[in-house]
Amino acid sequence: MDLKWSLKELYPSFDSPEFKKDLKELQELISRINSEVNEDIKCKNTKVVLEKYINDNINLSNLIINLDSFCSLTISVDTKNTEALKNQEVIEKTLAELAESNAKYKKFIGSIDNLEEIIDSSALLKEHEFMLKEIKENSKHVLSDKEESIIAKMQTTGSSAWGTLKESLISKLMVDIELNGEKKLLPLTEVRNLAHHKDKEVRKTAYYAELESYKKIEDPVAAALNGIKGEVITTSRLRGYESPLHESLAKSRMDMEALDAMLNAMKEYMPHFRSYLKKKAEILGYEKGLPFYELFAPMGEINKSYSYDGAKKFVEENFRSFSDKLGDFAVKAFEGNWIDVLPREGKVAGAFCAGLHTLGQSRIMLNFGGNLSDVITLAHELGHGYHGDCLLGESILNSDYPMPIAETASTFCETIVKKAALKKSSKEEALTILESELQDSTQVIVDIYSRFLFEKKLFDMRDEAALNPDELKEIMLSAQKEAYGDGLDENLLHPYMWICKPHYYSAGYSFYNFPYAFGLLFAKGLYAEYLKKGEEFVKEYDKLLALTGKNNASEVTKVMNIDIHDIEFWRGSLEIIKGDIEEFLNLCSK
Repeated sequence: MDLKWSLKELYPSFDSPEFKKDLKELQELISRINSEVNEDIKCKNTKVVLEKYINDNINLSNLIINLDSFCSLTISVDTKNTEALKNQEVIEKTLAELAESNAKYKKFIGSIDNLEEIIDSSALLKEHEFMLKEIKENSKHVLSDKEESIIAKMQTTGSSAWGTLKESLISKLMVDIELNGEKKLLPLTEVRNLAHHKDKEVRKTAYYAELESYKKIEDPVAAALNGIKGEVITTSRLRGYESPLHESLAKSRMDMEALDAMLNAMKEYMPHFRSYLKKKAEILGYEKGLPFYELFAPMGEINKSYSYDGAKKFVEENFRSFSDKLGDFAVKAFEGNWIDVLPREGKVAGAFCAGLHTLGQSRIMLNFGGNLSDVITLAHELGHGYHGDCLLGESILNSDYPMPIAETASTFCETIVKKAALKKSSKEEALTILESELQDSTQVIVDIYSRFLFEKKLFDMRDEAALNPDELKEIMLSAQKEAYGDGLDENLLHPYMWICKPHYYSAGYSFYNFPYAFGLLFAKGLYAEYLKKGEEFVKEYDKLLALTGKNNASEVTKVMNIDIHDIEFWRGSLEIIKGDIEEFLNLCSK
């Protein structure tokens, strides 16, 4: 069985005629668009111009997804691949040439007074109604043609280059560690996976070795973080946003009222998460709260490891408890070599799913270590892939959904797997599965809240001056103390979480933390609806996912009669997690 993904469906190689042909076609298409934009925006037949704009963007999106995905997916598992890095830079520079024309078209669309009337006169435009109206609404944040062009070109040697440097440093970082009396040099991803090891001393050793290893790269990574955040502050202000957070909310198709409602509900429920953490600390023999390195310590009697085959079977069976369509999708991903499974040197940390709408497929990267958390991660990423599968009937321009909704299907799939497994378990197995679920919920509510606090403070301080590693560590520890409270031992936290989490290093996705909490809590609410409605819900759920690329977050949630501005909805979802915590505490007392 091949445990590495196949990318040949995109291109045979970077030297292949197919890749070269598409790259040339992209360059020629952008050149044509640039040569015609001035004539287009002066044309009196607005309908024809808009239809041309849509068709050009469909062709652009198809080419960009294929070309850029081939580069980025190659780099994610082989950061030293010079061909991929070189071609990615070529593509970035090519796309930067489109910035000026993009700005002109967006301003043109923003100036159309009778846009709705024109949209109603064309089936193609009607299909892309949301996109066009969103462009009109956001056109007030578009800078001059020249400014947008300059920013796009500067980003290729600015935030994009800083992000590439950071990924390279992390993927090449080898950790000195002594295990069972033997000194080893292991990739960072392998060492971080040891946080799930059944041996307490291994977990502790891995934690200290990980922290020590970051000292080798803390200065250049801090420089990368400062460079990216500094650029975001500048461009966000130039575009007239109140702050990077407000820009992120706009991109998320969400508003501050909804975010505040969710965050306030999360803060209300922090004491319940701390009760869980203190109980886990007590069971593991700690008196001052849980050390950070014990957050993922396995509990119960299922301290077994999973083979990848076992993980696949586990996920597929439990997916089928929801629907055969979901189970069939998992099999398609397994048999199609869509998944890159194991950690190795040169491979980036973490996990992700990349949708390939052009192929009707996805690619999933794991760093599978064989523990229950890795099995849940597999279900999570397959959930992203299933979301993309539900969008295949939509235009490629209607397949790009906002960040908060992006985590809904993935978290829902996690919930399906864990709840279904829980039903079949003995008391000891239930404790293990339930505790694993609480681990994940704590990460997505409490740790995500700490990451939100960190990034907010980071932006505030970066607006004044660049931060050195010690300052970054200090605000990370402060954020963790505020979020975790007495649930963790304040002397054994993780000051370097700003290095190991990749979400801080994308200029295009600031505050990629609160969407995870949104996804979890929305998914919990959806799961409660599923328990009420059963089979009827399955069809509604697929319809919901298909609508996510062409609606605001509040409109998507209304499909299920959910108001995300109402704190009671968020409290209701958190009550479900509170119930899990109470069940865990009860099981531990027996």
